[in-house]
Amino acid sequence: MTITYSSEKEQQFWNENAAQYLNGILRGLEKESLRISPDGHIAQTPHPNSLGATLTNQYITTDYSEALLEFITPPTDQLHKPLEWLTDIHHFVYQNLDNELLWATSMPCVMGNELDIPLAYFGNSNSGRMKTIYREGLGHRYGRFMQTIAGVHYNFSLPDSLWQALKQFENSDQSLQDFKSERYMGMLRNFQRNSWIIPYLFGASPALCESFLNGRPTQLKTLVPGTRYGQYATSLRMSDLGYQNNVQSRLKVSTNSLDQYIKDLESAIRTEDPYYKSVGVKVDGNYKQLNANVLQIENEFYSNVRPKRTSQSGERPTKALRQRGVEYIEVRALDLNPLSSIGVTQAQLNFLDAFMLHSLMQDSPCITEREEAETKENFTRVVKEGRDPQLHLLKENKLISLKAMAQDLFSGFSVAATLLDQAYQTSDFSTTVEQQRSLIDHPEQTLSGQIVAAIEKRQDGFFPYAYELSEQYLNTFSKRPLNDEVHHLFRQEAEQSHEKKQAIEQQDSLSFEAFLASYFAD
Repeated sequence: MTITYSSEKEQQFWNENAAQYLNGILRGLEKESLRISPDGHIAQTPHPNSLGATLTNQYITTDYSEALLEFITPPTDQLHKPLEWLTDIHHFVYQNLDNELLWATSMPCVMGNELDIPLAYFGNSNSGRMKTIYREGLGHRYGRFMQTIAGVHYNFSLPDSLWQALKQFENSDQSLQDFKSERYMGMLRNFQRNSWIIPYLFGASPALCESFLNGRPTQLKTLVPGTRYGQYATSLRMSDLGYQNNVQSRLKVSTNSLDQYIKDLESAIRTEDPYYKSVGVKVDGNYKQLNANVLQIENEFYSNVRPKRTSQSGERPTKALRQRGVEYIEVRALDLNPLSSIGVTQAQLNFLDAFMLHSLMQDSPCITEREEAETKENFTRVVKEGRDPQLHLLKENKLISLKAMAQDLFSGFSVAATLLDQAYQTSDFSTTVEQQRSLIDHPEQTLSGQIVAAIEKRQDGFFPYAYELSEQYLNTFSKRPLNDEVHHLFRQEAEQSHEKKQAIEQQDSLSFEAFLASYFAD
């Protein structure tokens, strides 16, 4: 594939035209939170009925476990609205929790038996059963502990007005959607190249409860009894202890073009894996997984960034991408920020905006095998030892200090931040970028550095630290009344979601086997 655009040529466009379009950026958040019982264990209770039906509520659902809540904010072009939505959802949820907490950190604690982690239940409809069986399969493939780790996903899309103007500037003869898809994939590749900066700045899981290891051997050191940590670690969530699971290390999914990305994912969901075959699909009448393929469905592929297109009911993600192209980019690299009552701050989102725009403004050649290996190695080094002042990363087969590579990156982030400042008539983006730049020489001031220092100072471990924060945020939200209009909105959505779920269950006409066959048919 040939990349035809040139960032040097486009400089004129960004300098003269871009700011007028950038205030149309759409943003959305997906934030996971574990429900925790008063003794710190993962809640064994069903999803609260007052929060609606997880199959059909557009704001509040569950991820892997019945106890792992997921909050979804609708896409908006208003800069501060995503966090306002997320705050309101938290507020409503806290009002409807019966003597339970939302765990403030990504890594869970007080882990018992794996089978004590309840799978999310979505009802008896075919689509609901499919979701639960998929989660059953994840447990058999990767273990249930890994699936209880919480994170924040950031959804980012640029307005069509910008794409049309950029396409015209480039004199491109592609369709608008093909042009957008090609450029979104370029943005995604550049994000991948530099994604190590996210765990460096915002990694917030440098320590964990020993119970999470479940007796597995580890190189993590003891911080205090019961708490293990990496001396310079930033995000154990994104390490091989968490989502970067070794089982998928052999899976190659190219981002060099949308067509190749779709082709590679399609291959993975249609290629049988011998080990998964040995696990069995339907055993004694009960499903253990959806199928024995390398991936059960596309969403099983773990990546810190994804191209996305909103799917219609019953439509596979790759089919939606193939037919309608890339709609937005989903960034999946954020740990929960335990220093925020809602797990993420406006400063973090401002920084991501600058990072994403910078990724679009730069040339984005195809990623070679060597570069892909370097990118993965750099990310691994930063999640495991990112705060080491002497850490070096790889670039074109050379070792370069993290500090030097970060300073180089921030020069580009500053340019993007200035454009965003112009678009929103603010200085917040540049201020945020400069604040984060100051952390290059002060790893102890990064989120992970602050967390390790706080636990060291307390001397009582990760669990009391995280529990205290979780309790503090419960108290914060409990003291404030929720706006009547907002309360009514979420209450109405909860009630309507129950009605929609019942309607779906009543309308099912296919057997589950026929439903699955139809879903995977094309």
